[in-house]
Formats: sequence, C-alpha cells, structure tokens
Amino acid sequence: MTQNLNLPAYEPRISRNGNRLDIWDFHRNKWVCLTPEEEVRQHFLNYLIHYKNYPPGLLAVEYGLKVNHLSKRADIVLFSSFGHPLLLVECKAPSIKISQKTFDQTARYNLSLKVDYLIVTNGINHFCCQLDFVNQRYIFLEEIPDYQLILDSV
Repeated sequence: MTQNLNLPAYEPRISRNGNRLDIWDFHRNKWVCLTPEEEVRQHFLNYLIHYKNYPPGLLAVEYGLKVNHLSKRADIVLFSSFGHPLLLVECKAPSIKISQKTFDQTARYNLSLKVDYLIVTNGINHFCCQLDFVNQRYIFLEEIPDYQLILDSV
C-alpha cells in the first residue's frame, strides 16, 4: 500500500492480519489497520518527531474531543509540557484533495482545543497556519514549524 508521499523516507512495519494489512503505530505501541489515512498519519508523526524535533511524549494520536456535543477524534495534537494544546494536525488520504471544506473541519475541531497552529495534510500537500486570535484570521506559513519555533511563539 505504501504510497509516494511528500515526506522524508520512512519504512513502517507492515503485517498481514487475515485479509487486511496492519501498520505498527510506534507512538501508541500497537498494530492498527493500514488505511491510506493511517499511512499518512504514521509518516507525518515520524516527520514531526525525527525531522521537526517534536517530543513524542507531548503528542497525542486520535485525541478525543467534543465538537457541538459530538464525539470526534483529532489525528495528532501537540501539547505543551503544562498540558495546553498547541498544534492540531488533520490527516487525510492522499486521494483526498485538501479543500476549504477539509480546512473547515479542522477549524471546527479547534473550537474545542483552541490551538495556535493548524496543519492539514494528505501526505502530498501540507498546509500550516498560525491563528491570529486578535484579528481573527489565519496566517499561512511557508513550512511546518520546528518544535522550538512553536514554543518560542506561545
């Protein structure tokens, strides 16, 4: 299943489980069903940890939250060492085009989290913005910020 993603090389552990393939989620320390979205999530986690220096202990995967009284799951959330959410990542399958609708979904999740940074990725295209709460606007960034840059900005 592994696809050509616009992320640094990463060789995930893949296993056959009956009729399906599983991928080793190194962050949650368990096998999960290998879907296109899960492949993007695992590659992006690897990128954040090994290339952008995000501390694994401050990242949550499939983080549960409430949006308009509905239970939802954020793909990846970065927390401060004090437990305050700082960054939200929404992962989509490579076949999903990132549109305004996709971005709006991520922004709705942020109604609950109130992070300073949003990232939407399909593994090929990555969009990152910093939220300007004072002027109520998004500031799109040229690249995904390193962990230290996020710390310095909050």
